Amino acid sequence: MFKFLEEKFVPVAARIGSQRHLVAIRDGFIAIMPLTIVGSLAVLMNNLPIDFYKNTLNSIFGEGVWTQWGGNIWGATFFVLSLLLSFTISYNLAKSYGKDGLSAAVIGFSSYLTFGTIGESGFTGSTTGTAGIFIAIIISLLSTEVFCRLSGSSKLLIKMPAGVPPAVSKSFAALLPAMITIGLFALVRTIISAGFDIPDIIGSFYSAIQEPFMGLTNSWVAALILAFIPAFLWTLGVHGANIIEPFMQTINADAVAKNLQALEAGQAAPYIINKPFFDAFVNMGGSGTTIALIIAIFIFARKNKQYKTVGNLSAAPGLFNINEPLLFGLPIVLNPILFIPFILTPMVNVSIAYFVTKFGWVPAATIQVPWTTPPIINGLLATNSWQGAVLSGVLIVVAVLIYLPFVMMANRMAKVEVSKENAQE
Repeated sequence: MFKFLEEKFVPVAARIGSQRHLVAIRDGFIAIMPLTIVGSLAVLMNNLPIDFYKNTLNSIFGEGVWTQWGGNIWGATFFVLSLLLSFTISYNLAKSYGKDGLSAAVIGFSSYLTFGTIGESGFTGSTTGTAGIFIAIIISLLSTEVFCRLSGSSKLLIKMPAGVPPAVSKSFAALLPAMITIGLFALVRTIISAGFDIPDIIGSFYSAIQEPFMGLTNSWVAALILAFIPAFLWTLGVHGANIIEPFMQTINADAVAKNLQALEAGQAAPYIINKPFFDAFVNMGGSGTTIALIIAIFIFARKNKQYKTVGNLSAAPGLFNINEPLLFGLPIVLNPILFIPFILTPMVNVSIAYFVTKFGWVPAATIQVPWTTPPIINGLLATNSWQGAVLSGVLIVVAVLIYLPFVMMANRMAKVEVSKENAQE
């Protein structure tokens, strides 16, 4: 089976993982990740469920005045997320073509804004915020493709004299491609608005497609698929997290934003499935919940020299959710024993966490925490509750119980191999 998958499936998965448009989307989201974390933490600080904390700040700064700090950070992060993405995705795609990334980013940003809706005080929140993510991705990719092709034409190149500063030369070199690209997208927007009577394209797209799609991805079946794919790909030596990251980030940004808005309004978070949920309850120690594998090795494989050595080396990185030493050191990749619990464990954990959250026993994950945050602490911060920390701890115990029989089996096989080697000597 491994031979078949390695020959037929792995090359396809590798090509998908290195596809330039998916890589541009992934890197575009990664570039703004610090902002989403800062925005999430600001909302957390505004909504800590500690009466003494709130009363103290209200007495110092006035009722509700201190929350403006978090609101201002929200306005500089989540409220302009689509604008930022149109810039970062265009930049990364153009760089992959060897073109001027900054010019492409500015043009992608402007092209996206041609589809924006202007209200009384400027562009609406649906244009700038997470509701425009899908449109921002599509237009940034398309506009960059158009710009890169036009900028490769010598007929559209305005050459400046040798003494002109490089920044000015690049600006004039991008002038005609920029005019054509932005003009083309403005024309498409005009045709759609006038011909189909859709004044708010982004809002209409969100209501018709993005919001229903978010609802579909907020199910148990979707959670199982999202838990299975990266673990399965990792067992074949393919970086599963990188492949699924563009899709995960696309559904994640709007889900986190809507959860934070609900949190501020004192309502229940509508989206269970998001990246904070997976980081807190599934990817503990890395893909495959491998923090549990390290614990299982310390319990039952201390006499297995290879497992003990790799386990010791993997303990510190695993605490911060980095598991490459385990993946390639044991290895887990193409391992006929460990690939079963490596795939099974995240699917079991995601099922438990999903239904526990759905039944209201644990608050939904609403806070984007750095993915390197250690397990249990991550669950505490992501859900802003002690119940999240307890759930993380329980899931680690469940994962250890799943890994233990397979670690014991691998340990026995290692002893047999050692006995055979000794007999041959």
